[in-house]
Amino acid sequence: MTTPSIQRPTTTAFFVQSAISFGLSLVALMVGIVKLPVGAWERGFLGLGLIFVVSSAFTLAKCVRDRQEAEEVTNRVDKARIDKLLVEQDVFKPGQL
Repeated sequence: MTTPSIQRPTTTAFFVQSAISFGLSLVALMVGIVKLPVGAWERGFLGLGLIFVVSSAFTLAKCVRDRQEAEEVTNRVDKARIDKLLVEQDVFKPGQL
């Protein structure tokens, strides 16, 4: 009675495009930091900032994915409970209403 959720897998083309986009933007920013006419301390600060932003972006994406998966499991369990109650309920049985 439950309808399974259809999760379409990511296509290879989308995955490749995302990976290339991420790589290009990371390389472009690193080249920009290296070519910036500032001292080593400023360059180091910007480099550490870049590392922090990239790592926190990956962590945030993982947390969003984990929360979405947990909600999906919870929704499936709730739906299964409701379906079980509806199946067990016989509306034509006297005294049910």
